[in-house]
Amino acid sequence: MEKIHTPQDSTPLAQADLDLISAAAAEAGCIAMRYFRGDRAMDVQWKNGSSPVSAGDFAVDRFLREKLTLARPGYGWLSEETTDERPETRQSASRTFVVDPIDGTRAYIDGRDTWCISVAIVENGVSIAGVLECPALGLRYDAVAGGGSRRNGEPLRMKPVAEKPLIAAPRAILAEIDAAYPGGYRQHPHVPSLAYRLALIADGSIDATVVKPKAHDWDIAAAGLLISEAGGILRALDGQPLVLNARNVVKPALVAGRAEVVAPMFGVVTEDTFG
Repeated sequence: MEKIHTPQDSTPLAQADLDLISAAAAEAGCIAMRYFRGDRAMDVQWKNGSSPVSAGDFAVDRFLREKLTLARPGYGWLSEETTDERPETRQSASRTFVVDPIDGTRAYIDGRDTWCISVAIVENGVSIAGVLECPALGLRYDAVAGGGSRRNGEPLRMKPVAEKPLIAAPRAILAEIDAAYPGGYRQHPHVPSLAYRLALIADGSIDATVVKPKAHDWDIAAAGLLISEAGGILRALDGQPLVLNARNVVKPALVAGRAEVVAPMFGVVTEDTFG
């Protein structure tokens, strides 16, 4: 288990970084919308034979990398659409940009509006600033360490959960979810963008979710900060906090929500559950 660090006491700089990535994400949202529901969005390639990536993904990635690394040349860079050739370079940087140019690419390609641009800044293994830009939905989520989470500028704070929590979980583990909540729960429909689904935890639209194994840092870096600053947790199934910007950026199965809501899943939902 890698050592968990905490961010340094550098709130003014973290806020300045949040201002930077917020402005960049807003511009990137305009770029993404130029491709959305148009012929250029259908210029699709396939990664590993099964994961689509569109011209919009690449355009947003190019823009954000140029904009952000020019503004902060000493920061590292980790993005879904940029080959991570030298992980030691980003790991040795004081801070690192962690980016998913378009989270929910399948929805983006299909013309559905549940996708977002995710940008975070990670320091010592944890996110200190994060933005989800959801231009097709007209939403922006942002958070800064110690400064709270917001949706379109309004502060977010998780609300008390109803008697039967609303949970988003893969169909393959519904039997385990049934066992974890003998008093019953409500099932939320699938949300194709993981980052946006986690944002729905932060704003109280969903009470808890289970994330299948093999999510990556860029899926969760911004949204995880939204959740923690709104009063929730994002954890591995053993309850341990997550380390971001390690050499290996692939994550095990995760749970997210208010601590008291996700607690019944620990020990019931396991990595073996997913086969």
